[in-house]
Amino acid sequence: MKLVVQEFLSLDGVSQGPGAPDEDTSDGFERGGWFVPHLDEEFERLAGGWLGEADALLFGRRTYQNFARDWPAMTDHPLAGIMNGLPKYVASRSLTTADWDPTTILSGDVPAQVAEVKRQPGRELQIHGSARLAQSLLAAGLIDTLRLVIAPVVVGQGRRLFPDGGAPAGLRLAEHRTTPGGLSVHVFETAGAPGFGTYGGGGEGGAGY
Repeated sequence: MKLVVQEFLSLDGVSQGPGAPDEDTSDGFERGGWFVPHLDEEFERLAGGWLGEADALLFGRRTYQNFARDWPAMTDHPLAGIMNGLPKYVASRSLTTADWDPTTILSGDVPAQVAEVKRQPGRELQIHGSARLAQSLLAAGLIDTLRLVIAPVVVGQGRRLFPDGGAPAGLRLAEHRTTPGGLSVHVFETAGAPGFGTYGGGGEGGAGY
């Protein structure tokens, strides 16, 4: 299976608490729900098509517990049947049971276990949210595709998908579109280590701007 990250981001790179004020208030975060005002029907159709490509889902503990609490109760949502029925994996050192069936808990060497899941036949193993897990698997070279949906808002605080000191990664833009609500959708394929060069636009130092 191909490992795909799907992440909602603000313009300043925040990924924490996009869906509701109380979704994730860890570390004193008080500005949750910033993504919701920009949702529109075009993006909902796009997201539904992405979910239709999934043969399994992968979460970090916090995101898993939020989804496991909410999705079983959302019986009238058009995607609930898919979300609830897909095989799910949760990376956690603390969970010993998981009630959102069918779920497998991954502990210990999570990158090695995720690599084993990827070797199974299928289309996409999707990570929804779970930024810290996505960061670690990107650093391990296991991510194949990133679907980043950027909302036109500067949040000003909160965890970022790509924090300072994170592992570098080269990417190739595979798709880009915008929606009527102002969301900017970027689909990237991973492309190995990035190149670092010098801008040659002018002058001996290359700083020709």
